[in-house]
Amino acid sequence: MARLVMKFGGTSVADVERIKNVAAHVKREVDAGNQVAVVVSAMSGKTNELVGWVNEAARLHDAREYDTVVASGEQVTVGLLSIALQEMGVAARSWLGWQVPIRTNGAHSTARITEIDGTNLIERLEQGQVAVIAGFQGIGPDNRITTLGRGGSDTSAVAIAAAIKAERCDIYTDVDGVYTTDPRIVAKARRLDKISYEEMLEMASLGAKVLQTRSVELAMVHGVRLQVRSSFDAPDAPQGGGEGANYNGPGTLVCGEDEIVEQEVVSGIAYTKDEAKITVQKVQDQPGVAAKIFGPLADASINVDMIVQDVSEEDKRTDVTFTVPASDLARAEDVLRKAQADIGFEELKSDTDVVKLSIIGVGMRSHAGVAQKMFQTLADKGINIHVISTSEIKVSVLIDAEYTELALRALHSAYELDAA
Repeated sequence: MARLVMKFGGTSVADVERIKNVAAHVKREVDAGNQVAVVVSAMSGKTNELVGWVNEAARLHDAREYDTVVASGEQVTVGLLSIALQEMGVAARSWLGWQVPIRTNGAHSTARITEIDGTNLIERLEQGQVAVIAGFQGIGPDNRITTLGRGGSDTSAVAIAAAIKAERCDIYTDVDGVYTTDPRIVAKARRLDKISYEEMLEMASLGAKVLQTRSVELAMVHGVRLQVRSSFDAPDAPQGGGEGANYNGPGTLVCGEDEIVEQEVVSGIAYTKDEAKITVQKVQDQPGVAAKIFGPLADASINVDMIVQDVSEEDKRTDVTFTVPASDLARAEDVLRKAQADIGFEELKSDTDVVKLSIIGVGMRSHAGVAQKMFQTLADKGINIHVISTSEIKVSVLIDAEYTELALRALHSAYELDAA
């Protein structure tokens, strides 16, 4: 017997028929003798509809009332799933965030979880009752409903798994696991049986949409094992706790490095198109210039990612190239132009037709030549690299967007990630 948290997103509960399918997945685990807590999102599209209604009522609205409205989507889902489970003969009860309680800070619409008391949930689980819990929501210091923002339901599920000391948190989604790269682009991409928290965190932050970064961070901190599974597979045999390195269940297990017997040098390749390149041309190569460029951007809350500096020996001037989110490009250019007199640059150039491509793997720590292979592979394909950044388990390059598919396929083969 195991204690599990099962999380289902909006597409998995998009209508009553799919909710019944979710109930069948839950019943499978209950019939195996497992204690089960379920965390659900609102039906697909419902949260956007509720947000639209709020904005229609008033563009400048009270954030507390916004949360009251938007949180109602999950209330419908937990009620319907509880009813579907009861109809199947499974003892189930719905829980809203304030009933658990899931306590958060007071940042309405972007709240952070501060504490979850799992005592009541554990008591009900041990009595054989399934707890069906509304994700994405909690209760603030002022006893008002709060919502957790993007990825809130995944975060709720991981936090609840930690609070009730679950053996695993199963994240059911519309894909059947984490792949070595985007299978829509690389036909030979393969599903990973296991991936470490650190690798998953890098992949999530670099464009992989399977899990939200916040939920992976929380899982790593609390040691919550995550399993990514497809909710559209037919309910099959129960998976139980999936203990240790012997785990061979469906989907992908996100866990500590100690559970992965042999680490790949490179586990996956991620990419993101939401990048813009800015080049500040002809600034004086002297102390303090970087601070003058990046200080105003930081003050404007614009996140700068990759940075490279190209110094000319002839006139002691330098070009500084860096990337920002594409959505922040216009603001970044405006901030820099307003600071032009202080920075002393001659010209500002930008480009949105670029892609950041990253190789990721904890095996890089103990292997030399990983980055060199990346650079040589791209060179062999005639692909120019604009900017490079590295970390202990990642190498990222900025390339022209037109070469995305070619680069992904070439690197996937170069690091021997292709499926047999």
